[in-house]
Amino acid sequence: MKMKTLAAMALAGALATGPAMAELVMPDLSYRTGPYAAGGTPFSDGYQDYLNLLNARDGGIGGESIRIVECETGYNTEKGVECYESTKGEGALIYQPLSTGITYQLIPKATADGIPIHTMGYGRTSAANGEVFNWVFNYPANYWDAASVAINYLLDENGGDLNGKKIALVYHNSAYGKEPIRTLEELSSMHGFELSQLAVDHPGQEQKSQWLQIRRERPDYVLMWGWGVMNQVAVQEAANINFPMENFIGNWWAGAEHDVTPAGAAANGYKSLNMNRVQDYPVLEEIKTLVHDAGNAAGDGSNIGKVLYVRGMYAAMLAAEAIAKAQDIHGTAAVTPAMVRDGMEALEITNARMTELGMEGIGPEFSVSCQNHGGAGQGLVQQWNAADGVWEPLTDFIAPDASVIAPLIAEDSAAFAAESGITPGCL
Repeated sequence: MKMKTLAAMALAGALATGPAMAELVMPDLSYRTGPYAAGGTPFSDGYQDYLNLLNARDGGIGGESIRIVECETGYNTEKGVECYESTKGEGALIYQPLSTGITYQLIPKATADGIPIHTMGYGRTSAANGEVFNWVFNYPANYWDAASVAINYLLDENGGDLNGKKIALVYHNSAYGKEPIRTLEELSSMHGFELSQLAVDHPGQEQKSQWLQIRRERPDYVLMWGWGVMNQVAVQEAANINFPMENFIGNWWAGAEHDVTPAGAAANGYKSLNMNRVQDYPVLEEIKTLVHDAGNAAGDGSNIGKVLYVRGMYAAMLAAEAIAKAQDIHGTAAVTPAMVRDGMEALEITNARMTELGMEGIGPEFSVSCQNHGGAGQGLVQQWNAADGVWEPLTDFIAPDASVIAPLIAEDSAAFAAESGITPGCL
């Protein structure tokens, strides 16, 4: 018999987690194979290497060692759910699905089981409303934030006026790729630009028709919600039709080194968003010395310092800080998943703390609350310098338009609550 609400299921799941674990179990739902491996591999390398650094340098978190449980999903939703089911019983404290499709399937499952999910800059955007999605967190920013940040950047580039401009959205034809559409439609009405939408089917290797359409319609700007091989193909196709790269902007999952290097010099000037700064952080040297040199690297060491490696490291840092916060709140180092959820909801990331951790300015300052599981919502714009093989930041962190994003989150989360029989509220 179906339980009345996901909230009731969550309470049962939390109670069923039993005694606190003697170790901190951190699953890594990775994908090192398939068409999206080029993005999944560096992220997992960074995620695991940071956790291994904590084990080597600090003995774990709060004196409790970390055990990483990696499970290969291949970026396949069904496999991702299987990984969740096969690892949750090991005492998993927090999940990072690294896939919007997997996230959508895990939200009700993890809620019922009382295990928190961190969908860092992806997943279901309206999960930023913690009163409905008690167990889901998407800080420091979400997809609707990203769409607004991109438009705010273009507004700044055009003297605050996009009226009459043409903007094309090239997007992965999946739940992930469709996430920004509603926001961009709202922003189109607000700012007077014409929005066209071009879907690209998985895995994204066939895009000639979309770029021929772009050549015909000649939009002023192209935004891209891509992932994996789709990004590489899009950059090359844009070069093939001589689309000006400085007017081509990917989101933060379409702005890594492997997205642009196959096109060589032709990719020069391509832009993307980023939710984290990439620079020579002191913590990277610690990882080299204490993890890589000790033979405990998650990969072959070649990804350290790259965009998605740094993002994986950043995600692991946020998870570790939430666990430490949970330990402080509950007065025990051996925390349960329910306690970790409390730590995630009380998390505060300051410039001082990021500096202390050896990653000064890696992301914006933000705090989490029951009402806001989404963080600051900020992103920066970076540009590819093909000659030097580096991403160069063009802006500081840009804030999204909360007057547009907040009502959309409220509307979508309210609809989810009604569908799921949830009475919104804080745990």
